[in-house]
Amino acid sequence: MDTAVTRQVTRTFYEAIERRDWSAVVALLDPGVVYEMPQSRERISGRDRYLQFNQEYPGDWHLRIRRVVADGPYAAAWVDGSVGDEHQDASAWLEVSPDGLIVRVTEYWPEPYEPPAGREHLTERYGPE
Repeated sequence: MDTAVTRQVTRTFYEAIERRDWSAVVALLDPGVVYEMPQSRERISGRDRYLQFNQEYPGDWHLRIRRVVADGPYAAAWVDGSVGDEHQDASAWLEVSPDGLIVRVTEYWPEPYEPPAGREHLTERYGPE
Protein backbone atom coordinates (compact mmCIF):
# COMPACT_ATOMS: atom_id res chain seq x y z
CA MET A 1 0.00 0.00 0.00
CA ASP A 2 1.31 3.42 -0.98
CA THR A 3 1.74 5.85 1.92
CA ALA A 4 0.46 8.80 -0.12
CA VAL A 5 -2.74 6.89 -0.94
CA THR A 6 -3.29 6.04 2.74
CA ARG A 7 -2.79 9.69 3.72
CA GLN A 8 -5.24 10.89 1.06
CA VAL A 9 -7.87 8.25 1.90
CA THR A 10 -7.68 9.33 5.56
CA ARG A 11 -8.11 13.03 4.74
CA THR A 12 -10.90 12.36 2.25
CA PHE A 13 -12.68 10.13 4.77
CA TYR A 14 -12.81 12.76 7.53
CA GLU A 15 -13.68 15.53 5.08
CA ALA A 16 -16.61 13.43 3.77
CA ILE A 17 -17.83 12.72 7.30
CA GLU A 18 -17.68 16.45 8.12
CA ARG A 19 -19.77 17.24 5.00
CA ARG A 20 -22.20 14.42 5.88
CA ASP A 21 -21.53 13.09 2.39
CA TRP A 22 -22.59 9.57 3.26
CA SER A 23 -22.17 8.15 -0.24
CA ALA A 24 -18.54 9.34 -0.26
CA VAL A 25 -18.00 7.80 3.20
CA VAL A 26 -19.45 4.46 2.05
CA ALA A 27 -17.21 4.49 -1.03
CA LEU A 28 -14.14 4.63 1.25
CA LEU A 29 -15.16 1.84 3.65
CA ASP A 30 -14.59 -1.87 3.27
CA PRO A 31 -17.90 -3.73 3.82
CA GLY A 32 -16.36 -5.44 6.86
CA VAL A 33 -14.82 -2.32 8.40
CA VAL A 34 -14.31 -2.46 12.16
CA TYR A 35 -14.61 0.71 14.27
CA GLU A 36 -13.45 0.72 17.88
CA MET A 37 -13.53 3.24 20.73
CA PRO A 38 -11.21 1.89 23.45
CA GLN A 39 -12.34 4.31 26.19
CA SER A 40 -15.89 2.93 26.12
CA ARG A 41 -14.85 -0.52 24.90
CA GLU A 42 -17.33 -0.30 22.00
CA ARG A 43 -16.93 -1.97 18.63
CA ILE A 44 -19.01 -1.52 15.50
CA SER A 45 -18.59 -4.15 12.80
CA GLY A 46 -19.65 -3.52 9.23
CA ARG A 47 -20.03 -0.55 6.93
CA ASP A 48 -23.80 -0.17 7.32
CA ARG A 49 -23.69 -0.08 11.13
CA TYR A 50 -20.75 2.35 11.13
CA LEU A 51 -22.57 4.63 8.72
CA GLN A 52 -25.72 4.50 10.86
CA PHE A 53 -23.66 5.30 13.98
CA ASN A 54 -22.37 8.49 12.35
CA GLN A 55 -25.74 9.48 10.91
CA GLU A 56 -27.46 9.09 14.29
CA TYR A 57 -24.74 10.64 16.46
CA PRO A 58 -26.45 13.39 18.49
CA GLY A 59 -25.78 17.10 18.24
CA ASP A 60 -24.37 19.40 15.60
CA TRP A 61 -20.90 17.84 15.67
CA HIS A 62 -17.98 18.76 13.44
CA LEU A 63 -14.62 17.18 12.71
CA ARG A 64 -11.48 18.86 11.41
CA ILE A 65 -8.21 17.16 10.57
CA ARG A 66 -5.24 18.84 12.18
CA ARG A 67 -2.58 16.38 11.02
CA VAL A 68 -2.24 13.03 9.26
CA VAL A 69 0.84 10.83 9.42
CA ALA A 70 0.91 7.69 7.30
CA ASP A 71 3.21 4.76 6.71
CA GLY A 72 2.18 2.15 4.18
CA PRO A 73 -1.37 0.99 4.97
CA TYR A 74 -1.50 2.72 8.38
CA ALA A 75 -2.43 6.29 9.22
CA ALA A 76 -2.66 8.31 12.41
CA ALA A 77 -4.83 11.42 12.47
CA TRP A 78 -5.13 14.24 14.98
CA VAL A 79 -8.78 15.26 14.82
CA ASP A 80 -10.43 18.32 16.35
CA GLY A 81 -14.01 17.44 17.23
CA SER A 82 -16.61 19.95 18.32
CA VAL A 83 -20.23 20.11 19.35
CA GLY A 84 -21.35 23.70 19.83
CA ASP A 85 -18.72 25.53 21.90
CA GLU A 86 -17.18 22.32 23.24
CA HIS A 87 -13.98 21.07 21.60
CA GLN A 88 -12.25 17.76 22.09
CA ASP A 89 -9.12 16.47 20.42
CA ALA A 90 -9.07 12.87 19.27
CA SER A 91 -6.46 10.57 17.86
CA ALA A 92 -7.51 8.13 15.18
CA TRP A 93 -5.71 5.11 13.80
CA LEU A 94 -6.75 3.80 10.40
CA GLU A 95 -5.79 0.80 8.31
CA VAL A 96 -6.31 0.86 4.55
CA SER A 97 -6.52 -2.26 2.38
CA PRO A 98 -4.44 -2.74 -0.79
CA ASP A 99 -7.52 -1.71 -2.82
CA GLY A 100 -7.73 1.63 -0.97
CA LEU A 101 -10.62 0.89 1.38
CA ILE A 102 -10.60 1.55 5.11
CA VAL A 103 -10.75 -1.75 7.00
CA ARG A 104 -10.21 -0.52 10.57
CA VAL A 105 -10.71 2.72 12.48
CA THR A 106 -9.75 3.10 16.14
CA GLU A 107 -10.55 6.46 17.72
CA TYR A 108 -9.45 7.69 21.12
CA TRP A 109 -11.60 10.49 22.56
CA PRO A 110 -9.90 11.37 25.85
CA GLU A 111 -11.62 13.61 28.38
CA PRO A 112 -9.69 16.78 29.24
CA TYR A 113 -8.65 17.21 32.87
CA GLU A 114 -6.88 19.71 35.11
CA PRO A 115 -3.19 19.00 35.63
CA PRO A 116 -2.05 17.69 39.01
CA ALA A 117 -0.56 20.21 41.41
CA GLY A 118 3.17 20.40 41.88
CA ARG A 119 4.49 20.80 38.37
CA GLU A 120 3.49 24.40 37.66
CA HIS A 121 7.16 25.42 37.77
CA LEU A 122 7.81 23.19 34.74
CA THR A 123 4.73 23.73 32.61
CA GLU A 124 2.63 26.48 31.10
CA ARG A 125 -1.07 26.32 30.21
CA TYR A 126 -2.19 26.92 26.65
CA GLY A 127 -5.42 26.99 24.65
CA PRO A 128 -8.94 27.84 25.71
CA GLU A 129 -9.73 27.83 29.38
